[in-house]
Amino acid sequence: MIYLVRHGEAAESWGAHPDPGLSETGRTQADTAAEALNVFEVKHAISSPMQRCQETSAPFISKSGLILTINPAVTEIPTPPEITDRVSWLRDLMLGSWETVPDSVQNWRNTLIQTVSNLPDETVVFSHFIAINAIVGQFENRSNVTVFRPDHCSITRLEITPSGLALVARGQEAGTKIL
Repeated sequence: MIYLVRHGEAAESWGAHPDPGLSETGRTQADTAAEALNVFEVKHAISSPMQRCQETSAPFISKSGLILTINPAVTEIPTPPEITDRVSWLRDLMLGSWETVPDSVQNWRNTLIQTVSNLPDETVVFSHFIAINAIVGQFENRSNVTVFRPDHCSITRLEITPSGLALVARGQEAGTKIL
């Protein structure tokens, strides 16, 4: 099983800070996610290099004793260099499909999916809203950038099968305000 955990609530709104840590609520969510992950037999843990993902992983890493590996392939979606207004660009992107994204973003998505597809069984990945959507959309055969709205610290589960990864369950959805 592969477990995809969306980071906890950030201390700053998206677009307000390039790499915020967690808010108090986010730290509480991370503690709750750590408890939920403890019922699984997780053997490996990776995180986006972004501060909010590393802080989300901290309670689980502390309880499990696992070593956290930072992997840039599971990080937040990159902003193409020609984009000057990331917030507006992300709003539009989330309403669109993967067929219309720039090559650099498509390359990020392909690398993300390849990385997650090659993870060993019983791995938890601390990542981001769009990254989790990219993975779920791939395994649901959907082209929309946003296929669901994973709540902060929700856990999406993928199963390793002989033919590749398969979606077992989406994480809890929330009314995450992104638009």
